[in-house]
Amino acid sequence: MFALRFDDSLSTVLAADTSTAFGAQSAWRQLVDLIGRGRVQDLPPALARLLELRKRVPLEVRAASARALALATPPVELVALLAADEHAVAAPVLRTAPLSAADWLGLLPRLDPQARAVLRHRRDLPAEVVRGLESFGATDFVLGHDSAEPLAPSEPEVTPDAEASIPDAPLDATPFVAVGDAARAIPVVAEALKQANEPAPRFEIADLVARIDAYQRTRPAPSVETPAPDVPPESIRFMTDAAGVIRWVDGPARGALVGVSLARTGPQGAVELDASASGALRRRSAFSGARLQIGGASSIAGSWRMAGEPSFDPATGRFEGMRGVARRPRAEETAAPGASASDQLRQLLHELRTPANAIAGFAELIGSELLGPVSPVYRERAGAIQRQATDLIGAIEDLDTAARLEGGALELRPGRLDLAELVRRAAGELQALAVDRGASLTLELAPAPAHADDRAAQRLVSRLLATLVAAAQPGERLRIQVSPKTRSARLSVTRPRALGAATGDALLAIDENGDSPEGALLGTGFALRLARNLAAELGGRLQIEEDRLTLRLPAASAEGAGRAASH
Repeated sequence: MFALRFDDSLSTVLAADTSTAFGAQSAWRQLVDLIGRGRVQDLPPALARLLELRKRVPLEVRAASARALALATPPVELVALLAADEHAVAAPVLRTAPLSAADWLGLLPRLDPQARAVLRHRRDLPAEVVRGLESFGATDFVLGHDSAEPLAPSEPEVTPDAEASIPDAPLDATPFVAVGDAARAIPVVAEALKQANEPAPRFEIADLVARIDAYQRTRPAPSVETPAPDVPPESIRFMTDAAGVIRWVDGPARGALVGVSLARTGPQGAVELDASASGALRRRSAFSGARLQIGGASSIAGSWRMAGEPSFDPATGRFEGMRGVARRPRAEETAAPGASASDQLRQLLHELRTPANAIAGFAELIGSELLGPVSPVYRERAGAIQRQATDLIGAIEDLDTAARLEGGALELRPGRLDLAELVRRAAGELQALAVDRGASLTLELAPAPAHADDRAAQRLVSRLLATLVAAAQPGERLRIQVSPKTRSARLSVTRPRALGAATGDALLAIDENGDSPEGALLGTGFALRLARNLAAELGGRLQIEEDRLTLRLPAASAEGAGRAASH
């Protein structure tokens, strides 16, 4: 079966109420957008409505609609209609419209010289269109006459004084008249001769000063109009392109938002966004409650809450961008981005990660003698550098994970995984560390399906086990058990003696008390706090008991129905 889709957008716009100023402006924007994006099949009614609305829509709104067509392919009929408007409306369309050579050649005679001057600055026009523009050179550069009425020859008016100056008929019978006599018969010359014979008026300095003083006394006081205050708007509508960059804003002071990217978090000039809009853009999904902070002294400065949804091309299904609205936060809300400090920390960690990876890689090249043979002493030093760089990279990853958790920017894709397999891999990697500490690991693993993000769960298990193994003492045996429960997958690890008898939050503050065992680069308390927060983010929890630490993750059958239950 074939599904028939009918686009009634044009009918809806044409049937809308345009009796009010807001209705006329809204209909104008929608019609220009529909025609410019090729969603109108029957152009004459739509163009006729635009001509009807043009006198009632302010110039600013018409110019904004024309600028919004920068990334569209408007038909030649719409380009011709907008090109016949004011220069502020015609110029944006003429600068960007991608018409064919035939359409441009048909449109050139209908443009005025100012509009054709805009086209002369384009470098992407076909050669025949450029030749067409050059053919208008003599016409476009001629100086016009501003008079409303055409000039017509008029008969000279003879004044009485001029009649008196006309000489009598010549005594002889010759048809020729002297040039001077003929010139005196011209009214302009006669008036000039009359004024030349009159004495010139005399202007005294005292008279001029007196006239200026009288004018200053009698001049009315200029009326000082207090400008209306710029009322801050309560909402702002916006549209982005496929890359997430805001291209259109409906509201005052739009320059503060145009060009801001939803794909970036943190400060962008005077604008600051949190990470929820960025995540929604990557997932092509709707979002709400995103926090926006606008600096400066404009009418839209301050805190906002944003909501948006994706827009797709109905013909091809291609993602076109996000459309949304920003509103002022309610009294119980806050729009100040709380993740700015974490964003700065993540930026710093990114700057540290690159040289740390380079150091570790170069040390590995030296140790494996890929750059040439080296002495055993240098190989040993290269191995030590590589181990220390690897530990540093692990600490950077832990800090980055903590910053993402604090800023709400941790991306999770929950799926089905086996907790026992994660523990088996992590224990194999930690076997060398356990031997170095003089401890032993006892594994009792049963299949335990869990519902969590595989990368986050792997990091949680590996960091938790690494912290506990690093705290183990010589001769100590750590028992690691994995078992399935009704609503959770459980991991239980024997508590090392070096962690003391503290439970709950008291153990998490072990670094502050100076009792943290050696081994963890960032401290045992930090590692345990990271494991607890990461477990909570995955829908589980980390329980600290007197003799063991127990991690519970949601069972796969629960499909993320909630946090792990205690059994």
